[in-house]
Formats: sequence, structure tokens, C-alpha cells
Amino acid sequence: MTEEDRRAGAREWVGLAVLVLPCVLASMDMSVMFVALPSLTADLKPSSSELLWIMDVYGFLLAGLLITMGTLGDRIGRRRVLLAGAAAFGAASILAAYSTSSGTLIAARALLGIAGASLAPSTLALIRNMFHDAGQRATAVGVWTAGFAGGAVLGPIIGGLLLEHFWWGSVFLINVPVMILLLVLGPLLLPEYRDPKPGRFDLLGAGLSLVAVLGVIYGVKRMAEHGFGWISLAYCAAGLAVGTAFIRRQRVAANPMIDIALFRTRRFNLPLLIDALATFTLVGFSLFNWQFMQLVLGMSPFESALWSLPTFLVMPVGIALATAIAPRIGKPNVMAAGLLVAAAGYIMLSLIQADSGVIYLVSAMTVVAIGIGGVAAVVTDVILSAAPPERAGMASAMAETSAEFGGALGIAVLGSIGTAIYRSELATKAPDALTPRELEAARNTLGGAVDTAATLPQGTAEALRNAAFDAFARETRIAALVSVVLTAGVAVLVATLLRDARIRPGSEAPESAAEHSDRDQADDLPSTATSS
Repeated sequence: MTEEDRRAGAREWVGLAVLVLPCVLASMDMSVMFVALPSLTADLKPSSSELLWIMDVYGFLLAGLLITMGTLGDRIGRRRVLLAGAAAFGAASILAAYSTSSGTLIAARALLGIAGASLAPSTLALIRNMFHDAGQRATAVGVWTAGFAGGAVLGPIIGGLLLEHFWWGSVFLINVPVMILLLVLGPLLLPEYRDPKPGRFDLLGAGLSLVAVLGVIYGVKRMAEHGFGWISLAYCAAGLAVGTAFIRRQRVAANPMIDIALFRTRRFNLPLLIDALATFTLVGFSLFNWQFMQLVLGMSPFESALWSLPTFLVMPVGIALATAIAPRIGKPNVMAAGLLVAAAGYIMLSLIQADSGVIYLVSAMTVVAIGIGGVAAVVTDVILSAAPPERAGMASAMAETSAEFGGALGIAVLGSIGTAIYRSELATKAPDALTPRELEAARNTLGGAVDTAATLPQGTAEALRNAAFDAFARETRIAALVSVVLTAGVAVLVATLLRDARIRPGSEAPESAAEHSDRDQADDLPSTATSS
């Protein structure tokens, strides 16, 4: 393949725009529920258990099926899996919009999770096949990353606007025309690609991977809600045990779902760790960010979503900077620099006070977003480049799964640390006039403190709110310090361990002689995959 043949043309870039649309919607569907929740709760009147399943079943199945769907795309065709997922996503969206019971909505959200799991790895794997030039692919992956990040931010904003004029089901119907557009344009603009020698699909392995991911994710989410306990730890332990069985099966299976050999190379396993830890801090800290704006600063959900726009708008800046300088200084150095920029933002957040104001908070989060945005674009490209073309679906799925795990762990760990600090602080600073029941309600959550203060005399209410806001500001500072240590520590890890595996501009091969092997050079070999 000549250099001119390697470079993508107008058709590929238009195809990229088509690929980004379902990514935006899949990401939006995870965040839009926060805005629609009050309306659908008033209409469907779900029980507390049903409410949790409405919120969580989408993310559970999405995370649990990423590996399966990515591997399935490698075997039967990535465009085929993408279009099938788009059709299912549109149908499930209609079912969700017109649900008349909690059970129907839970089933619809489950179908959305299954369909959504086919979108992310398929789109990213197709980018790997459409953009052969390393520089163009890095830009394309950056656009893809911005689409996912943008969907998470735009979800509450678009949802809030729709709910001002329509019923709660309208937040799901916006998916339908986009999926129809994908079904029409996909066959015209997107190439088909699959492993020419896929072998039999490992159905047992797919089941083991699903149970393993669901067990760990559910256990971690339960920790975030109830704190560390035996039940949560049991779910995590069961998931890890099944995951161990899955890995052992992959080592001996004739047609494994994942390439275990890839995990022995630094330029695959270390970027996966970076991806998980970067998401750990960003998603974990968002738990404090949203509460600070809505409860401490008194903003409505829609106002707080609007104030989050700068965070989204600067992410393309970080992505563009990372893409531009990566060929000159190397992707490991770009990742290390991005992590250090994010650490600077977390240092700002570690100094926040209850009266700091929204400008300070948004400025600090903007610095974090620039750093993490650059890291996310580069690290995803490194993960994709480390895998041979016929395993791009598996590599894409692993990248997404590591991010899902990182986000879930971030909420659980940082949330648990923050809760412990908040309860301890408020126990010593709450006004003496509170009854034991009022004190316990205020100590449970910041929202509980605000609700309790609304029932108290003015002086006591003011004292409780001030004490709760100061306690929450302290837990936010501690969470920020944890994020500083993690991001700075990972930056050192990248600079130390990946410096000998730096990717040469225009090539996927590592410079390190120690890691130089035929397997590592697979990206440079001509592809024999089917293409149309």
C-alpha cells in the first residue's frame, strides 16, 4: 500500500461523521436519565428497587457485553454488527419512550444496553480500518473521543430542553432519526471488515465474560451506594473468580475471544491501565462536581448542565493539541503531559472552599478536561495500534471495558472516601439543637442535610447548611488530592515504562528492541480482510 493509498479521502471523513452520531447518543443515554428521572418517577411510580434497575441496567449490560460484541464484529463483520445494533437501539428507544410500566421500561433499557454494546467497539474498530495513516487515525480517534465525551455533557442539556415542552419519553425518541440515518448511510459510506479466518464463536467464553464483568461492576456500584460490605465484596469476588476462569479458557481455547499474547506487551496493557485510571479520576470526581453545583451553589439540574458546557467545549482543544504534537514528541510524552495538566486541575480543586463560586469550580474542571481529553484520544489510538487489524474489535472492546471499570471504581472508591469524611466532619460540626434522627439524616448525604435544614428554624437551618457545605467542601478537597496523586503517579509510570516503546510517527511498531516481535509488527503487514 502506497503512502497515497494509505491516506483517507472525503468518503472516509464523511463516514467518520456518521460513526460519531451513534457514539454521542449511546453516551447521552447514560446521562439523560438523571434529568428525566423525576418525570418518569411521577408517571410510572416505580418501587425503589425498580428505580435502581431503570438507572443501572443499561450501564450493566453495556459494560458486560462490550467484549462479546467487539469479538463478534471481528468474526461476522463490524459494519453488520453496527447496523444490527443501530436497528435494535432505535426499536428499544421507541419501546422505552412509550413504556407504561416500570417493568417495560426496565426491559427497554436492557435492550438499549445490549444494542449500545455493539455500537462503541464497532465504530472504533471501523475507524481502525478506514484510517490507515497513523496521523489521520489519531485525528479520527480524537473526534470519536470527543463524541463520547460530548454526549455525556449534552444529555442533561438536551433532556432538560425537551422536558420543558414534552413528556419524559421524548428523551428516548431523539435516538430514532439518528439511527435511521445510520442505517441509510452506513452501507454507502462504511467499509465491511472481518477476520478472514475467525474460527468458531466461543459461546461459553462470551457467557463467562458477561458474568465476570457484571459481577464486578455490580459489586463496585453497590459499594458506591452502601459502602464496603460483605455482600458487595462477595459480588466482586464472584466476578473475579469467573473472570479468572474466562482467562484460563482463553489460554487453551482453539478460537479465543481475546488475544492473551497482547496483554504481555507494555504498549497494550499499560495504555489500558492509563485509560482506566484517567476515567477513574474524571468520572469519580464528577460525583462531587455535580453535587457542588446543585446543592452547595443552589443550581437547578439544567443550570448546572449549562455550566458544564465549557468542560465539553475545551476537550477538543486537548484532543487537537495531543494529536498535533504526538508525532514530534511521542505519544507516551503526550500522555504524561496530559496527565500532569489534569493533575494541575485537581490541585486547583484541592483548594476549593464552600464559598469558592462556580467560576473557580468550572475553571479547575476545564483544566482537568483539557488534560484528560488529550490523554483519552492518544491512549485509545495506542491501544488500537497495538492490535493487528483483524483483532481491532477486541482491542476496541477492551479499551471501552477498561474505561467502564475505571468509571465505576472511581465513583465507588472516591464516593466511599468522601462519604466517610463527610459523616465524620458533620458529626463534630453539626449544631447541637439537632435531634439524633435529624443528625443521622443530615449525615447520610449532603442532599439529606439540605432537606433536613428546610424543616428547621432559620438559625439552626443556617448553621446546619454551613456545616454541611463545609464538610462537603472538605471531602471534595480530599477526593481531589487522591486524584492528584493518581494522575501524577500514572504520568511517572508512563514516562518510565513506555519511554522505550514509543511509537514512531507514521508507524505502529514500537522502537524498543526488547518488544520488537512479529506479533508487534502485525499492523505493518498487508491486510487480507474482506473489504467493500
